[in-house]
Amino acid sequence: MLDDLGVPFRPARDVRRVVSLVPSLTEAIARTAPGLLVGATDWCVQPPDLGVVRVGGTKNPDVRRIAGLAPDLVVANFEENRPADLDALRAAGVPVWVTVIRTLPEALTSLGRMLAACGQDPPGWLTEARTVWADVLGEPPPPGVTAVVPIWRRPWMVLGRETFAGDLLARLGVANAYEHADERYPKVSVAEMLNRRPGLVVLPDEPYAFSATDGPEMFPDVPVALVSGRHLEWYGPSLTEARRVLSASLPRSGPSSSPRP
Repeated sequence: MLDDLGVPFRPARDVRRVVSLVPSLTEAIARTAPGLLVGATDWCVQPPDLGVVRVGGTKNPDVRRIAGLAPDLVVANFEENRPADLDALRAAGVPVWVTVIRTLPEALTSLGRMLAACGQDPPGWLTEARTVWADVLGEPPPPGVTAVVPIWRRPWMVLGRETFAGDLLARLGVANAYEHADERYPKVSVAEMLNRRPGLVVLPDEPYAFSATDGPEMFPDVPVALVSGRHLEWYGPSLTEARRVLSASLPRSGPSSSPRP
């Protein structure tokens, strides 16, 4: 069995103890089989009542503490987690499953494979997510507007190429002005963003907490959409409602309504 990176993985016969190093994956496992989780990062805030051992951040997990939990499996992501930390866990004898998610179709497939590695059948929420997005899982629709999507300020950073959030927006009819950038999260100035003449600025509330009083003032002549970062950037159970939630915040630019089952 291979994980999303193509790394050989030998699952335990009976996975009973899982540590998650990614908030989205934590929520996915908690909604599917909550009794499996024994550890998660400090950033794993969904579900709100999650009562497990905290093992540090996504970029600085406590390898010794994780190994001490004797997990049957650690789930991680190629972008969220550092290879050196994952290698250290493997060296400690801990099985690691790494996901690769850059698009919505990749997310739906990867989540199913990750949960299978945990010994779980496809859950109802994953089936529902496929239904909700079914009509745009092929080619994204023609864009109705081009946007810049800052994710940080001081310094300013935007969504660049091959990002899950950028792909999700594309399937809602919003093209990313930096989709062909050399980097996945380029650092740019406000002036450079405006020089692209975007029709929209999309400001999520994470990882930087953009709000009505922090961010829009820098783009006085461009429409601004304040959106839920969890629904834009997380892959997991939030996908069942992300289309509805994001469409309510974005201008009507594409196929915003979900297909009927």
